[in-house]
Amino acid sequence: MRFPLRRRGLRPGLRTRLIAAFLLVAAISAVTTAALTYQSARSAILKQAQDQAVEQFREQIANEYFSLPTSTAALQNACRTLARAGKPHPWFVFAEYGTLRASSTNRPTSTVITDELRRKTHANAHGSFQRVIRDGTPYLTIGMPVMFDSFTEQRSGVYLYAVMDLKAEGVTIQAMVTAAKNGALPALAIAVVPALLAARSVLRPVRDLRRAASSMGKGRLDTRIEVKGSDELADLAWTFNESAEELERSVEELQKAEARARRFASDVSHELRTPLAGMLAVTEVLDEDADGLDPDTARAVRLISAETGKLANLVEDLMEISRFDAKAAELNADEVDVAETIRKTLQRRHWQDRVITQLPDGVRAMIDPRRFDIVVANLVGNALRHGSEPVTVRLRPGSGDGPLVVEVADRGPGIDAAVLPHIFDRFYKADAARTRSAGSGLGLAITLENVRLHGGTVRAANGPEGGAVFTVELPAGVLGAAPVEAAR
Repeated sequence: MRFPLRRRGLRPGLRTRLIAAFLLVAAISAVTTAALTYQSARSAILKQAQDQAVEQFREQIANEYFSLPTSTAALQNACRTLARAGKPHPWFVFAEYGTLRASSTNRPTSTVITDELRRKTHANAHGSFQRVIRDGTPYLTIGMPVMFDSFTEQRSGVYLYAVMDLKAEGVTIQAMVTAAKNGALPALAIAVVPALLAARSVLRPVRDLRRAASSMGKGRLDTRIEVKGSDELADLAWTFNESAEELERSVEELQKAEARARRFASDVSHELRTPLAGMLAVTEVLDEDADGLDPDTARAVRLISAETGKLANLVEDLMEISRFDAKAAELNADEVDVAETIRKTLQRRHWQDRVITQLPDGVRAMIDPRRFDIVVANLVGNALRHGSEPVTVRLRPGSGDGPLVVEVADRGPGIDAAVLPHIFDRFYKADAARTRSAGSGLGLAITLENVRLHGGTVRAANGPEGGAVFTVELPAGVLGAAPVEAAR
């Protein structure tokens, strides 16, 4: 049974998918690595700036002294002094004391300092800090309470806040992002090389396997694959070789068994010919004297004579088919009048009154007269036995390089669709097939072999008006092999 080839359509090949998968993994790895590196570096950069600023602000506040109650001017001077000492970047310092507000800038308060930072600063004697983004600019905000005594943690009521922009750190971080983006494409381009090498190493065994399977499909069962390495692909190659060896052994055994069966059929047929010849001679004599016998004996004699004739035909058909199997059948082609050859076939078998013929005169072709006689006789005999009369034989000469066509049609029930593919099989056992087979079960198979020997085709179908139609096409003057067709 032949299976239709699977169409690949627009789906990319395995090589393309392997390279794409490799590049996808490389891209995901690069993006993941860059993201983790960016996150770690960003945290390190911001933490370094943050820790340095917080520690510096805490040290500067420890050196500041306030006489309480204080004034706005005193708070403003303290803010400006602290702002000048700001590290690692300049600070904007703001002070709060009760309702008094002062800063190192022209504005006494800042929108960057949040209420959350104020609450934490008031609650924590060691101060607090917060990173804030305002209008797209990142800021570090620090809040520290001024203490009377650092040991007893007595608050003075003065709270100082420092605001430091992190633009420089943002520029550094953005430079890292840009570098990661710029390095991603070259990294992926470089990854193509190992992807190609990996795809090649993976696909080489697959290509070898495909070539080996194709070679085996063409009948070269001794095909093997070279096993390299010890991975899964090597296991696959090893399994293929073992399967190929087992298949080769099985096919050899089947071929030997088939050869023995054919030889047995040929030998039996040869051995049966001699006793059958004697039996046929006896049955012919008995047939001639049957009219003088009593009715029961006469029926028995005629039955024996008929069955002996069928047995003789079966033996002849077995010998004929065995010659085809042994490639010993020869074609003795001669230029003949095709219409006259068909008429002689019908006359020899006394069918001329039961068959309608459409045989134009003057059609000549290079065919083997004896084998062509067998083809016509088998098809017409099959139609008469299993179809319904009238049986029609049509001859259509080929035009130009077209084939010579002989068509045999009947008006019977036709051929079942399930039987059509097997109509030319030997001894086909389906009940429906028996209604269309020749007497020995080999007639249509022999017809097929004779048509093939001429380089032609024979096909079976059902006519549009009912009945079976067998069509033989012969390329006049061309000898060779051709396939069988079964059509509806």
